[in-house]
Amino acid sequence: MSGIIDKEADNKPDDEQDKSQALKERLFSTIFGHDTAEGKLFDIVLIYTILISVLAVLLDSVSVLSGRYSIYFLTIEWTLTIFFTIEYGLRIYCSPNKWRYIFSYYGIVDLLSIIPSYLSLFISGVSYLLIIRLLRVLRIFRILKLVRYLSDMNVLLRSLVSSRRKILIFFAAVLVLATMFGSLMFVIEGPNNGFTSIPKSIYWTIVTITTVGYGDITPQTVLGQIVASLVMMTGYSIIAVPTGIFTAQMSLEIMRQRQSKACQNCERTGHEDDAAFCRHCGAELPQQIEATESDKKQ
Repeated sequence: MSGIIDKEADNKPDDEQDKSQALKERLFSTIFGHDTAEGKLFDIVLIYTILISVLAVLLDSVSVLSGRYSIYFLTIEWTLTIFFTIEYGLRIYCSPNKWRYIFSYYGIVDLLSIIPSYLSLFISGVSYLLIIRLLRVLRIFRILKLVRYLSDMNVLLRSLVSSRRKILIFFAAVLVLATMFGSLMFVIEGPNNGFTSIPKSIYWTIVTITTVGYGDITPQTVLGQIVASLVMMTGYSIIAVPTGIFTAQMSLEIMRQRQSKACQNCERTGHEDDAAFCRHCGAELPQQIEATESDKKQ
């Protein structure tokens, strides 16, 4: 009789462990998954909750609304913050690779989206940084099966990375020109006309080169106006340079992407990213995977 009792006692921890594992798997399927009905519903509710939170932050920054409805905005903020805190804890709990999630893009954004509320208890005004929650809406790409469109975003990112040296050199050259023109304007105009220092004159030059023209500082002398005209002409001459660099690099990336999508039948390339069939022989082309392995393992 005692042996049967001992066996039942030994089975209880196993049953509890199985229940805990089943709970983790169900939570993982609901929170991280987007193929099941529960997962889709959770993600849609989460996105609407994020949008409500961001809208509350935006409206709370309006002094007229903040004065009348501050208690409602505060209630919404803390209710949603507690909800997001519980959600973040559940994501860590059910994730098979906890550290991978914590240090992933979405894990960092999830954490940053709840920190400002707690910091606002000690530092006033920090709660407005909750606007970062808007970044969590990017999960809509996975929910609506739009991951294939992320490849287009990757083309833009690769183009920026590839052209970073040329753009940095261009900005360095512009900075040298701005320093030279700013120093010249400081000598010509001087403090009496608003050019109180070389850094402030450089600020005026940058504003003028970029064709922004705030008008807070304007040259008063004839020579200063001539130099200002040269600065404006220089701005119009060079403003298209970084655009041309980026456009050329993006064209190269698009060509590389087309070359990478080859037909397995005739081995020809040059297909569009969303092409389903070969433009030469009509064979079916290999399609991109809609979800990455890192998303599945989080």
